[in-house]
Amino acid sequence: MAKQDWKDRLGVVFSTNADFEYTHHEQPEEETLPPAKQSLRVMLDKKQRAGKMVTLVTGFVGSDDDLKELGKRLKQSCGVGGSAKDGQIIVQGDFRTRVADILKADGFKVKVI
Repeated sequence: MAKQDWKDRLGVVFSTNADFEYTHHEQPEEETLPPAKQSLRVMLDKKQRAGKMVTLVTGFVGSDDDLKELGKRLKQSCGVGGSAKDGQIIVQGDFRTRVADILKADGFKVKVI
């Protein structure tokens, strides 16, 4: 019987089987498309942000690591903060044109909304 961590069994209440093995249902990580095949949308957003403006980049298809890397590059280029999660990149402030120019230079198809 393999040693199991208690966190692996959080969904199991009780098992009477002495040979019970908890199985993991892992999602395969999404493969990142090349920049030429990605269609990104750059827009200004103020919803649920206490009236503060953010530049929102949506439509990224790929792994979370690649999304965070692209988000970090955009934030550094603009000199502001933000975040990258759930397939979206948030850059604080109105940097639509600068973000769009950076993405176009990297080979992405960009639509500014």
